[in-house]
Amino acid sequence: MISSLAAPAHWAQVDLLSDLHLGPGTPGTLARLGRHLAETPAQAVLFLGDIFEVWVGDDARQEPFEAELTALLRATAQRKFLYFMHGNRDFLVGAALLADTGMTALPDPTVLDAFGQRWLLAHGDAQCLDDTAYQAFRRQVRSPEWQAQFLAQPLAARQAVARQMREGSRAAQATQLMSTDLDADACRALLHEAGATTLIHGHTHRPATHDLGEGLQRVVLSDWDFDSAPHRGDVLRLSAAGLTRLPL
Repeated sequence: MISSLAAPAHWAQVDLLSDLHLGPGTPGTLARLGRHLAETPAQAVLFLGDIFEVWVGDDARQEPFEAELTALLRATAQRKFLYFMHGNRDFLVGAALLADTGMTALPDPTVLDAFGQRWLLAHGDAQCLDDTAYQAFRRQVRSPEWQAQFLAQPLAARQAVARQMREGSRAAQATQLMSTDLDADACRALLHEAGATTLIHGHTHRPATHDLGEGLQRVVLSDWDFDSAPHRGDVLRLSAAGLTRLPL
């Protein structure tokens, strides 16, 4: 059974974004997020995974950068509805961070009932079926046993593991993103199960709209990078007028 979120009647606009990959080395991207959250007219903002470059446990939110981002989200949640879906970089975000920021968890996938339509939302990594090595890794790290063992380690040890993984696999990850994509059959099956015609996802860093046939489509969110040139990032906005891509 696919989870669903029904948009309240007073929501006139909903923002969807993903793959910000925020960390201590991305002050420009963090600033751009802060500006967007301050200026957007949307009543709700839905993060579809990978807000963080890495998340090693909710106790990390006391670190300087993480505390700054937590404070930004907490302040925004006083004015807007914030929702969070786990990505492949921040799958360890837990109840403590969600409570501290005021974000509500979104299962992956989730159907958003809004403006008379059903929109299927996902991060996207679970549908990259050709990448069998990643899918095996994903099953491992999403298991409660692996997560309990990892989170039992001291924070410094977890941070060291995360640094080692990033440094050792950065080139491989870039190649992986460019060479893999979501499986079309899996996307169509998921849309049929959800009773939706449009899948909205991130993960691949290749913003586009893909025709899946049978009146179905998938729309890909952009990643964000406002710390190098040229700047990159956009938001998908849902309203009664439909779906609009807004370059930032």
